[in-house]
Amino acid sequence: MNKAPKFWNDKTILSSALLPLSWVWRGITAARLAWIKPEQAQLPVICVGNISVGGTGKTPFTAYLCQLLRGHDYTTCILTRGYGGKQKGPIIADPNLHSAADIGDEALMLSQNNLVCVSHDRVAGARFIAANLPADVIIMDDGMQNPWLKKDITLAVFDGVVGLGNGRILPSGPLRQSLKAALPFIDIVVINGIDKTNLKQGLPQDLTCLSPRLLPNPETAEEIKGRSLLGFAGIGRPQGFFDTLEECGAVLVKTLPFADHHPYSEADLTRLHLEATQLGAELITTQKDWVRLPPEWRERILVLDVSLMLDDDDAGRLMQTLTPYLDKKGG
Repeated sequence: MNKAPKFWNDKTILSSALLPLSWVWRGITAARLAWIKPEQAQLPVICVGNISVGGTGKTPFTAYLCQLLRGHDYTTCILTRGYGGKQKGPIIADPNLHSAADIGDEALMLSQNNLVCVSHDRVAGARFIAANLPADVIIMDDGMQNPWLKKDITLAVFDGVVGLGNGRILPSGPLRQSLKAALPFIDIVVINGIDKTNLKQGLPQDLTCLSPRLLPNPETAEEIKGRSLLGFAGIGRPQGFFDTLEECGAVLVKTLPFADHHPYSEADLTRLHLEATQLGAELITTQKDWVRLPPEWRERILVLDVSLMLDDDDAGRLMQTLTPYLDKKGG
């Protein structure tokens, strides 16, 4: 995926020129959602999705949701398309057998601590999970606009810093569908980070809205405090990672953003290593980037993994909303 164009943040002349294509995209999306009858899975399906392209925090929130549900005695399986991977599935993701090239970086990262099924066909994946895996809840990572598999409940994740961008549909803006069109399908909103665009004010008052906290790995955060680092990241919003490094007390001598899911070549890594050496710095990246690195490079590059966490009140509200859907377990 390419880097998000800057005009997605404002209603520029270029953005306006692309509006006719946005109308086409809007029509196709609406038609798919209206005309296709989704299949009901045997297990409850919780969708963690978004209405914009780029990173909003879906993957770390999916990991948190698995942890939360396990604490309430539910057995979860994540269903993901495995973006960027060559395996079509359905298969069980195994970090000891698969690489990011096989199943995608997000699926590989999630599989380190969770049961993950990779399937380009979401319906086939849901059937595979119900028939073969010891799960009683399916958490679908992304797929909010996928019309083929019925979602029992949908959580829409937003980046608090970016919000809706310029509020326009692809390619004129970053949205896959408008907020107005998406709201009837959204049960819970998750806003990651400070709500700098006042997104919450534009939501229905009765819609559950959650605000998770970003928590860097405390051991790594302490380890990098005061150290000179060259940070690089190929995620949806690299600046968020760079901000976190500085909040941990690291001295960032340089930052290099790459496109989301960027496949690092030997030339890329050699250049990064040389540049860091010249600056007297160490290389550091995200966990999502780290799993895409060749094994021989992983020992040479620091990684700061982060997690999302809800406070007790928000976690309680989330479980209260989910429980009626989860109670159909085994039904």
